Amino acid sequence: MAAHQACLNIDELRQRARRFLPRGLFEYIDRGTEDESSLRRLRDGFDHAELTPRVLVDCSGRHTGVTLFGRERPLPFVIAPTAAAGLVRYDGEVLLARAARAAGIPFGVSTQSITSIEAIAEAGAELWFQLYVWRDRSLTHALLDRVAACGVDTLILTVDTAVSPKREYNRHNGFTVPVVPSLRGALDVARHPAWAGGVLLRLLAAGGWPGYAHYPPQFRTRITDAAAHDGIRLCDRVSWDDVADLRRRWAGRIILKGLLAPEDAQRALEAGVEAIVVSNHGGRNLDCAPSPLAVLPRIMDAVGGRMTVLADSGVRRGSDAAKLLAAGAAAVLLGRAPLFGLAAGGQAGAEHALAILQDELDRTMALLGCRTVAELRG
Repeated sequence: MAAHQACLNIDELRQRARRFLPRGLFEYIDRGTEDESSLRRLRDGFDHAELTPRVLVDCSGRHTGVTLFGRERPLPFVIAPTAAAGLVRYDGEVLLARAARAAGIPFGVSTQSITSIEAIAEAGAELWFQLYVWRDRSLTHALLDRVAACGVDTLILTVDTAVSPKREYNRHNGFTVPVVPSLRGALDVARHPAWAGGVLLRLLAAGGWPGYAHYPPQFRTRITDAAAHDGIRLCDRVSWDDVADLRRRWAGRIILKGLLAPEDAQRALEAGVEAIVVSNHGGRNLDCAPSPLAVLPRIMDAVGGRMTVLADSGVRRGSDAAKLLAAGAAAVLLGRAPLFGLAAGGQAGAEHALAILQDELDRTMALLGCRTVAELRG
C-alpha cells in the first residue's frame, strides 16, 4: 500500500505533506497572513456550525452529484487555482489536472502556474483559468486570447488581492519571490531529500529554476529573479470598469472570486457575470475578513437565486463542504486539500484527497437524512 493510502483524512495527508515539503514551501501553502486570525476563524466557523439531522429517512440511492453550469458532475467540487502546485511535485499542475479529470470535476489553472495552459490542457481535464489583472492591460488581453485558444470557456477573476498580503513567515523562511538562495534555505531543502531529488533536481535538470509560464515571453523570469517589468505586477487599480471590459472581451463564462459583501454580490449580478466565489482566500489575504460561511446566507439573499454562488476557504472535511452547500453554495472550491494529497502521493495522492472528501460528504448526507446535495439546503 502506498503511504498516502494509509491516510484516513485530510489532516493526515497534511502531516505527510509537511514531512515531504521544505518548511518554506509547506508554510506558504498551509499558513495565513499577519496574525492568522482569519485562518483560525475559518476553522472555528466550521467547528461551531451545526446541521440538524432528520431521522427515519430512506437515504439509499443517494448521490453527491450536482448540475453546475448546465453539466452533470459527480461531485460538488472544483480544484481551486493555486500558484505553488508546480513546486509541490514535479509537473504538479498537470498531475492535479489529471486528478480532476479522473474525478470528473474542473481544475483551476493559476495565472502564476509554472506550467503553461497549453501543457496542462493535454491532461484532458475541464479547465477554468484564474486571472490576475496586470497593470499593463494589453498584456492581460493577450493572455486571454492565449487561454481562449486552448478551448477554455470559464474565466475566474480574482478580485481580493489588490496588493501582496503580509506573510511574515515567508520572509523568515526565505520563501519569497524572488527566491533568494540562503544557508537557511539550503538546510531546509537538505532536510527534505525526497523533495530535493524528486522535484528540485528534476526542475533544474529540465531547464533550471522555473518561472511563471503565463507571463509574456519578454518579461518571463525565473522565480529567483526580480520582476522585470512593472506592467505584470499585481494591480491595485482594478475596478468594476475592468469587469465590464472583460465582459466585452471574454465570450465565455466569468466568475468573480473573493467576494464577501452582499453589496458586491449584487453589483456582480448587475455586471452580467455568471457566478461568484464567496471566499476569504483561505485566510491568506485580509486577516480581519469574515469567513465565507458567516456571510453566505446574506449573499444568497442579495442575489436571490439569480446567479450561481460558489464558495471556498478552509475545507478540511466533507462535513465542512456540506455546511457551505447547506448555506447555499452550488459547489465548493478546494485549495489546500488537493495540494496536501499531491505532496503526499502525487496524482494518486490528490485523487485520494478527493475520495476522502467525497466519502465524508456522502456519510454526512446519509446521517442528515439527505439523498442529494440539493436536499442539504432544506
